[in-house]
Amino acid sequence: MTRRGTAALAGLMVLVAPAASGQDYVLRLDSRAQTASYRGIRLDSIPALSVVPGPSGGPSTPSGFAVTCVPGRAYCTFFRPGTARRGGPWVTSADLRAWGVGVQGLSLHVNSRVGMDLGSSDVWPGTDPAVQLIEGYAEYASERMSGRLGRQVEESRLGYYGFDGARVTWRAPTGLRTLLYGGLGLARATAVPVTSAALNPLDNFQPRQRQWLLGAAVEWHGWIADARADYVREVDRDTRNFVSERAALSATLRPAPGLSLVGGAEYDFAYGWWGNADLSLRYGRREGGAALGIRRYRPYFDLWTIWGAFSPVPYRAVNGSVWVMPTRRLTLRASGERYDFDNAEASTPLVSEETRGWRWSAGLSSTLAKDVSVDGGYHFGFGPGASSQGGEVAVSWQPVPRLTVSAEGGHLVRPLEFREENPALTWYGLALDFRATERLRLSLAGTRYDEDRRRGDASGLDWSQTRLRAGLSWLFGSDADRLPLPPARPRERGR
Repeated sequence: MTRRGTAALAGLMVLVAPAASGQDYVLRLDSRAQTASYRGIRLDSIPALSVVPGPSGGPSTPSGFAVTCVPGRAYCTFFRPGTARRGGPWVTSADLRAWGVGVQGLSLHVNSRVGMDLGSSDVWPGTDPAVQLIEGYAEYASERMSGRLGRQVEESRLGYYGFDGARVTWRAPTGLRTLLYGGLGLARATAVPVTSAALNPLDNFQPRQRQWLLGAAVEWHGWIADARADYVREVDRDTRNFVSERAALSATLRPAPGLSLVGGAEYDFAYGWWGNADLSLRYGRREGGAALGIRRYRPYFDLWTIWGAFSPVPYRAVNGSVWVMPTRRLTLRASGERYDFDNAEASTPLVSEETRGWRWSAGLSSTLAKDVSVDGGYHFGFGPGASSQGGEVAVSWQPVPRLTVSAEGGHLVRPLEFREENPALTWYGLALDFRATERLRLSLAGTRYDEDRRRGDASGLDWSQTRLRAGLSWLFGSDADRLPLPPARPRERGR
């Protein structure tokens, strides 16, 4: 084991130390490692006088690489396959919950991960920084109010917001709940600040200080309906300019058993436009169900990024799905969607682009025997820029109660509209999952990926590889988590 790996393991062992007298805890360790390789591209050049006509008539190198030549320049450029880079990403996560720390209602929550590459090259994303604290906060809860202090993640229709700060929640007997949270925000979709060196590719656009974050929500839960309103604002501490300001509304109506109407919308105050919105009618029973909906999607970007200057164009879609169980051992499913992009208000007289698309999928799940199950599906999609079609199948077998053997395979073809490539990918693999004890779970898997770029020149990159994976999940805890729950008592109306 490398020095970094030894240090990380030692840090995790500290978390496994026995709890002090009177304290209770539950700790779950989850560790995953695999082999992976990556082959990029590198820029090369050739004298303009050495260029020859290619198979399609365009300029090419004598070895078959398509080149780009600028009139008047002595050299033409082209891309050739880079060297293969192999690595061994190893990620371990720890989730700790402790209570009975001296104050009734007070508990501690920690969720962290350690990621590193055990190979010779750092080819896997997410391993820098090596140690990341996803959540780490103290929580005090009473019947009507609760509060958190520390690093936490707030999830809502507006997405996932990570921050270092405080959160207060108040619950009313009528089903109304209000919450207020705020602090120093983290970068979007990561557990690191926006000023982290891991985000250095942002260069001059990267903020110099972490942003202030303030959010609030009000939600109500009733017998036949639920509703929630969210508001989030982020402000740059350096320039005092807004990073984002958004609000969202969402609701669910259940007029009859199995029937529900779900919808919501988002508004961006900073850009002054509506964001994502959707409305769907769903009906489901034990024998099957169906759903029909409409939605609108618009990409969202923070104000400090350059992407918002391109005025992302939204699209509108109509979708539907159905699933049925003709027998107890068989489930059939199908879904489809049709979408259209809004007018981009850009003039392209020499190029005609596709502005609409569609996609559909169908599949089945079946239990062939008591210990054998099968799941498979096929999908097809066509839209601007590319299309895709393919299928996959997975078979699971449980020869003994503690062991599960799974086999999977699939094939995917993805033609690209503006490129010569028409790549195809085939994969197949085998996995073992073994529950050694009630608290210890081990896994081992291997998958082969065979890729064919199907190009007519020498620029096809071969990314075929075999990946091996191993995992371990171990649950620790005090005696408190082994105690059976008391018998449930029906709640009287009006109490």
